[in-house]
Amino acid sequence: MAAVLRLPPLPPARTNYFPPSPAPFVSPPKTLHAPPRRLNRATRVGKFGNFLELKPESTPQLLEGFDSDLAWWASGDPRRFDVVVVGAGPAGLRLAEQVSRHGIRVCCVDPSPLAMWPNNYGVWVDEFEGLGLVDCLDKTWPMACVFVNDGKAKYLDRPYGRVSREKLKTRLIEGCVSTGVRFHKAKVWKVEHEEFESSVVCDDGIELKASLIVDASGFGSTFIEYDKPRNHGYQIAHGILAEVDEHPFDLDKMVLMDWRDSHLGNEPYLRAHNSRFPTFLYAMPFDSSLIFLEETSLVSRPVLAYSEVKKRMVARLRHLGIRVRRVLEDEKCLIPMGGPLPRIPQSVMAIGGTSGIVHPSTGYMVACTLALAPVLAETIAECLGSTRMIRGRPLHHRVWNGLWPVDRRCAREFYHFGMETLLKLDLNGTRRFFDAFFELNPYYWHGFLSSRLSFGELAMLSLSLFGHASSPSKFDIITKCPAPLVKMVANLALETM
Repeated sequence: MAAVLRLPPLPPARTNYFPPSPAPFVSPPKTLHAPPRRLNRATRVGKFGNFLELKPESTPQLLEGFDSDLAWWASGDPRRFDVVVVGAGPAGLRLAEQVSRHGIRVCCVDPSPLAMWPNNYGVWVDEFEGLGLVDCLDKTWPMACVFVNDGKAKYLDRPYGRVSREKLKTRLIEGCVSTGVRFHKAKVWKVEHEEFESSVVCDDGIELKASLIVDASGFGSTFIEYDKPRNHGYQIAHGILAEVDEHPFDLDKMVLMDWRDSHLGNEPYLRAHNSRFPTFLYAMPFDSSLIFLEETSLVSRPVLAYSEVKKRMVARLRHLGIRVRRVLEDEKCLIPMGGPLPRIPQSVMAIGGTSGIVHPSTGYMVACTLALAPVLAETIAECLGSTRMIRGRPLHHRVWNGLWPVDRRCAREFYHFGMETLLKLDLNGTRRFFDAFFELNPYYWHGFLSSRLSFGELAMLSLSLFGHASSPSKFDIITKCPAPLVKMVANLALETM
């Protein structure tokens, strides 16, 4: 395994913009893990503004120090558990830990349980404060900003943070170790069901049985069933953690969205296509020469071509004068958004990307998943931890409806309505939408982005948004929202029948 060196501590973020909260926020250590910054200038510097020829220097890594601590399943051990969790991402580990706290026997199955997660996670600081995970952030910014167009920027008085994948995984693994979660290093090939018991068959030939199988293996899973057409929207992005000569962004603000398109002035085809299917820049500046940059299509259907996203990013960085010297990490992010929920109930439970938790309008999921895992764990414990041992179909009904009660399904329909509306907006319409959205009372836009508004509050948000909208934006709403609105009302009627 390649050694991971630590950069010097990042400068402390200012905290004078923090809103009142139940507990004071203490800025976590600002240490970023990256390869050393020695540079062979003759071979590593790319053409001005074009980073695509540079190879990422990071290599897949394992979380160190836990291999001997994990309770690995061995061939002579019992093959029967109460719950088998498939996948060791944030969703799988969080749920395994929370369920095991109730004294329920849990086994987590993953091809590499200690592998570090590849993608960057950004969250609002107050979300992780509420979860007691604020020390799992490796960098915070006291404000976020949105560039609506070349002449207007909005500054959001809500701190934002980058999740330290190492710290979060360490915290979750430690929780699993302390509660006795067993681990099996294998890939699940097949899930089979009997009346009161299910089993997973792994690629090493091992079969593990449990009263409940929970799929936390991500979007590519084939174990979850749907009874409606999967008409997802898609968020696609290309991101790099890069060392640059310089960049134009303030170090005390992360860039949530940059919708400017002046960088496409000499690219008529790209500009015309961007006007119909817009992308924005998401940026987290760590210091004057280290920055995470990501060009993102918020939502499209069908998915925007990945090559198009990268071409737009090259043009944007060139226009901003950002010369990339080293690519420390890169990532391709493809997130199915919206679409129907899985069939409720069904024999396999789901959490994370397979369960419909992804915010249909934004693509955010991590904080919501970490918050809902204890809720699902409570429901599982009520069924499997009781003396009456609810199993089979009654168990499946209870756990699925524990994750998706009627009120949460109704709220999701509204967020899905938001996604369908965004799909109909061009660049100018999208700019006008977010210009009005971030003028709302912070309670509403905070709650919308964090998936914590009730359906009644979402209805009030809609009225307020219409009131804040410009005349062209109101015209967009009137002309482009009726079809998604009718669909939402019809789905709500079905959910509440």
